[in-house]
Amino acid sequence: MTVTDLSTQDRYPTRVGTDPALIERADPTVWPGVDSGPATSEELEAHDAKGFHIVEGLLSPSEIRTYRRELRRLTQDPRVRSDERTVIEKTSDEVRSIFEVHKISGLIADLVKDPRVVDRARQILGSDVYVHQSRINYMPGFRGGGFYWHSDFETWHAEDGMPAMRAVSLSIALTDNFPFNGGLMLMPGAHRTFVSCVGETPGEHYRSSLKEQKVGVPGEDDITRLAHQHGIEQFTGPAGSALWFDCNSMHGSGNNITPFPRSNIFIVFNSVRNGLASPYAAGAPRPEFIASRDITAVAR
Repeated sequence: MTVTDLSTQDRYPTRVGTDPALIERADPTVWPGVDSGPATSEELEAHDAKGFHIVEGLLSPSEIRTYRRELRRLTQDPRVRSDERTVIEKTSDEVRSIFEVHKISGLIADLVKDPRVVDRARQILGSDVYVHQSRINYMPGFRGGGFYWHSDFETWHAEDGMPAMRAVSLSIALTDNFPFNGGLMLMPGAHRTFVSCVGETPGEHYRSSLKEQKVGVPGEDDITRLAHQHGIEQFTGPAGSALWFDCNSMHGSGNNITPFPRSNIFIVFNSVRNGLASPYAAGAPRPEFIASRDITAVAR
């Protein structure tokens, strides 16, 4: 089946009915096509089975210090703070996220092209890749807001027009991730089930959903069913650790009420063979800085 065929068929209908539904995944998790790279066979097998895997020590201590300085510089730059690509916390004046950060920061642009990063993405997706989305996430101490349970693919499919589950996310911890400071939780194996959600996509939904998403999230019954079936694991570890997770992984995080902040660099790679079509359940696509339609492959 060609990419064109995929883009015109909706194998994962969502936000189209009054009742939620669970749909069996029709796509691979680890795609064939690229045989060499930094990921071991054991890591790829774990990624296929659980929908995610962890790489410890991706960044060195000196690299961690460099990127922390860059995060501070970005949050303190008034031009960045006033940019529409910057999201402020709903209940405070803290920066929550900065989108399209690989186009704002030369350091992060270089990180995207780093063989430790892009070559692993190519292994998982079986092709050349491009950046669908990049951002820095901040979860400050005491006031950091969490993310409710969701599958990123549901939004990328419904609002961006991503045809297939052929994208992978990378979260690089720049602070220590403890079980108590809002670390990301995932349901291992739940990536094999697509949760079709209810509700109609409002116009310019991204303006509110980036702070708190209410449309495109699964109901409590489906979350309960998946959690009992698959269990919950949490991404914890020292700064410099990296989590790779499938676009359909069911994941979320709680609020951070501790004094210990949690920040990360977040990069989404999509296959160049999985370019965006028209949104499947929205009136218009989201802005380019949230969902890129430029499928130019990341240079290696």
